[in-house]
Amino acid sequence: MIKSMLLGGAIALAPAFAFAQATLTSETTSPGSTPHYIDTTLAAVLDSAGVAKMQITEGATLTNSVQAVAEGQLDMAPAALILPFLLSRGIGPYSGIGPEKGAELASNIRVLFFNAGAAQLFGHYNSNPIDDIRDLAGKRIWNGPPRGAALTSGRAMIQLLSGEKDGEGYEGVQNPWPDTVSAITGGGVDAWTMPEGLPSGREIAIAAAGGITLYDVPSDLLASELGQQILGAPGHAPYSVPVEEFRAAYAGNDITVVTDDDSFDTFALAFGQIVTATMEEELAYNITKAYLEAEDRFLTGSPRGPYLGLSFGDIDGVTQGVCGAVQVKMHEGAIRAYEEAGHTIADCLRP
Repeated sequence: MIKSMLLGGAIALAPAFAFAQATLTSETTSPGSTPHYIDTTLAAVLDSAGVAKMQITEGATLTNSVQAVAEGQLDMAPAALILPFLLSRGIGPYSGIGPEKGAELASNIRVLFFNAGAAQLFGHYNSNPIDDIRDLAGKRIWNGPPRGAALTSGRAMIQLLSGEKDGEGYEGVQNPWPDTVSAITGGGVDAWTMPEGLPSGREIAIAAAGGITLYDVPSDLLASELGQQILGAPGHAPYSVPVEEFRAAYAGNDITVVTDDDSFDTFALAFGQIVTATMEEELAYNITKAYLEAEDRFLTGSPRGPYLGLSFGDIDGVTQGVCGAVQVKMHEGAIRAYEEAGHTIADCLRP
């Protein structure tokens, strides 16, 4: 039986077996998000398998978590893959580090497995409707936390939909993830855009305060030059779900879904579960082996399971949003676990 308790903001999962091999420190996003579900499920899997216990701090800003893993101050974190890319160049949120130190830190990052289940969407309250999502000039739009991958993707979404830039054509509003729902339900914004799993507990919580409408990216915009650039941008991956499945995921909630065809099409944030390059190979192997063997638990443990884009088969690199601009490597132990399970790994992901 797994025991959990809150200690100073960390979820401490006690080992089910006395021979658990390690205690891992980890950070994740707020409850209701895709990374949070994956991390807490992984913690339970590793605990029951006797591999390790995880101490997870919730509500983290993953920009900081990625740097902490790279510096060896944290064992594991989910990483939007644009973050190792930015770190390797010392740009964006890592501009204070600089390119030389950033490249050194990024080289310390390894991936155990991938997912691409956080799809960028756009929403507004029906009580304060937006007549045309292609005309967002002058609006106040929640577009992400104060820094990091979600903010970059949120700004890209608004520019793709309307051509407007944050601080010029519209006013971007940012809050830390734990404050997102209250910031939106408080009525301080006209609309919001964020990467979400399916179904999203955050969108359901927002809709509890009044009916909302969610949009994908119109087909012509997604096929445009800018749309293709955003789809292929570092840390992004294509996302498409039949619209009836998307609607069914929100059945019973006051949520309207609008698309221009029979699928919900947008771009997803590509994620990797990262650890330090210095993690012992046997530990990385055991973690990944337990993850692969728990496929059914990940896929059926939550309604969002089938839509997580989790990597349980061959890793070709392109599907996972890597082997292009993003040049992260998998851990040797993870590669061994995948290959023993009969899966192939792209050469570009080998250290």
